Amino acid sequence: MSVAWSATKVDAIRIGVHPDKTRFVVELQQKPDHRIFYLQNPDRIVIDMQELDWQGVNTARRKVGLISNYRYGLFRKGTSRLVLDLKQPVKITKKVVLPPAAGKPYRFFIDITSTDRNTFAELVTESRKQQAKKLKPVVVATEAGNSRKKWTVVVDAGHGGIDPGAIGQSGVYEKQLTLAVAKKLRALLHKNPSYKVIMTRDNDTFLSLRERVSVARRAKGDLFISIHADSIGRPEFRGSTVYTLSEKASDREADELAQVNNKSDVIAGVDLEEQDDTVQGILIDLAQRETMNFSVRFAKILLPEISRSGMKVGSKSHRFAGFRVLKAPDVPSVLVELGYLSNRTDERIMKSNEGQTKLANSLAKAIDRYFADLES
Repeated sequence: MSVAWSATKVDAIRIGVHPDKTRFVVELQQKPDHRIFYLQNPDRIVIDMQELDWQGVNTARRKVGLISNYRYGLFRKGTSRLVLDLKQPVKITKKVVLPPAAGKPYRFFIDITSTDRNTFAELVTESRKQQAKKLKPVVVATEAGNSRKKWTVVVDAGHGGIDPGAIGQSGVYEKQLTLAVAKKLRALLHKNPSYKVIMTRDNDTFLSLRERVSVARRAKGDLFISIHADSIGRPEFRGSTVYTLSEKASDREADELAQVNNKSDVIAGVDLEEQDDTVQGILIDLAQRETMNFSVRFAKILLPEISRSGMKVGSKSHRFAGFRVLKAPDVPSVLVELGYLSNRTDERIMKSNEGQTKLANSLAKAIDRYFADLES
């Protein structure tokens, strides 16, 4: 008889301020299997543990002492992550795991104190060495080959795990909506034997921007579609937008959105200094320009299909900016903002099964038209 697996429950997170230190405490039901490292630009402490259940944790006080904010969530299957944003360079002076006692569960805590920039940089360097020894590269499974399939479509559900993306007025997370539409699109494409479909993620886990691009390149993708749901400070704005890559943004809003999406790795505690040059900054050569032309071609096919689905499409519905997730030099790539989570109408459409189905259908029809044009 097998025993059902369950994540370790977290009872509480607390931050205490003392004259000489800030203490960060996690109370949990099982002994923590933990790994800690430092990151800079911006300054962060990252704590990885076994997969945790955070339901019911009160996290109202997030800006305390030397900590300016913190967040948590699933980073990989079996691994949860806490990221502490720091007000200044710090060092950990104590790391303790206390066993259950006096009615308390396991308690894990670290004490942090202020330090100078050079010392913090040394801690980051040492962390990087330790990470290189322990961490294995993430390999995203791809589907087995099918001799009948011709075109490889990579479907990327934006955000995930510790990175929720935008949050709607009802509290729904962008990562939930993007995955729901991505799965519906996969189901539709699977009906056509001409397609091989690769999902960058098919559950609530995190993938760095580099990993998403790598999936597309490893699969030798013919088309990469990154699915998102925008949010903006003006709730009257609504409608779908398709973005393609450019070194220069089409407008300020496109540039700001690219900057927000490009911070996904920072949110999740990824070491940006370890990133691949192809993703960090590429030179747009002739091959890249040809890829970008195909991306624009697909964007122009997709927008009328989205409009026919019932989702509003504005006059500036095709925009471009420096999205890192679109920087595969050899895979035509688009980023689709299905709608605005900050708008009640768009949010209602994207949350509904009917709205998700219509949006997935519009994507599938555009994919059919795009490849039919290439074959003609």
